[in-house]
Amino acid sequence: MDHKKELLLRKIHETIDYSREMEEAEVKNLIAECLTEYGRQEFLTLKEKEKLGKELFYAIRKLDILQEILEDTEITEIMINGPDHIFIEKKGRLYAWENCFSSQEKLEDIIQQIASKCNRVINEAFPIVDARLEDGSRVNAVLPPVVLDGPVLTIRRFPGEPVDMERLIQLGSLPREAAFWLKLLVQAGYNIFISGGTGSGKTTFLNALSEYIPREERIITIEDSAELQIRDAPNLIRMETRNANGEGCREITIRDLIRTSLRMRPDRLIVGEVRGGEALDLLQCLNTGHDGSLSTGHANSARDMLSRLETMALMGMDLPLPAIRRQIASGIDIIVHLGRLRDKTRKVLEIAEVSGMDQEEIRLETLCIFEETSEKGEREVRGKLVYKKELSDRQKLAAAGLPELPAF
Repeated sequence: MDHKKELLLRKIHETIDYSREMEEAEVKNLIAECLTEYGRQEFLTLKEKEKLGKELFYAIRKLDILQEILEDTEITEIMINGPDHIFIEKKGRLYAWENCFSSQEKLEDIIQQIASKCNRVINEAFPIVDARLEDGSRVNAVLPPVVLDGPVLTIRRFPGEPVDMERLIQLGSLPREAAFWLKLLVQAGYNIFISGGTGSGKTTFLNALSEYIPREERIITIEDSAELQIRDAPNLIRMETRNANGEGCREITIRDLIRTSLRMRPDRLIVGEVRGGEALDLLQCLNTGHDGSLSTGHANSARDMLSRLETMALMGMDLPLPAIRRQIASGIDIIVHLGRLRDKTRKVLEIAEVSGMDQEEIRLETLCIFEETSEKGEREVRGKLVYKKELSDRQKLAAAGLPELPAF
């Protein structure tokens, strides 16, 4: 840490009244007084004074050096590999950041501060935590001895304002005709599963799709860490998991929340992401009249998502594979597969319909698929989502009194 900053920080901590909650304005006034007094002994330019004042305030009331990059809206990912190595993703590219934490203890303090604000515990007994910041950014932290070179902190940033479907259309993620398709499918109560790799935009797309749910319906969201930003939904219940801790609080899992949600009379169930045995609980919901549910999962393609669901369901209960496949075929109607391409753009690569069983295999039919038109070796990805086939199961559209899906 800079010597000036360290000295001033020590003086301010001696002045602060920790017996009560001080307002931010009071802390700023204390910092200003301390800087004025210090300036009488050692000359500080106005620029130095402003910089030191901001750094001191961040160290006392915010997330220290992290606060500066958290306030940069163009940064989408922050990766901290120990106190001395910080990397950021900006406009799709990775950069090393020049600043570093003063010590490993300071970084651990920041991690503890983040975890405690969302009632999570992280220590040597529980060295891994998933949490979130106040703005909804996703946080993962791991402490030694699980990691060898100091604490690791990864922050996935989300836009301040939720990205809606209109914005995704403007960004070229999907054509307007496909968005209209999905709007009708959501309104009609089709069960839609969003698949894709890490960073492909699954949560953002799920949030955008949820805007199409009629606002008179009762919506329940279930997530590991609450990230969805559903707007203007008066009958909304948001739930998130809880880790076990040393004080006797037991773990509350996605499976627990799915089961209890069924007693809360949901019209729509939105599960942020399935990673394990909760896939079986979700499939059982989809097969017991909870139409219009939405969820996401990691997979390399729409077909791979079906295989992943089979594997995850088997983690929940040892059932015959044909029985699980029938549950998937009956419960899921549509898979939307997303991808992050070589030019860092995120696009809908496929919309597929799960149309039943073909002997012992799940039948998956591609309704539209992204076809690239870029020249070989060209970095920029050009292409479009091409219509391939009509939707087979139109019963829910008809029951909801909605029009047929137009070709595009």
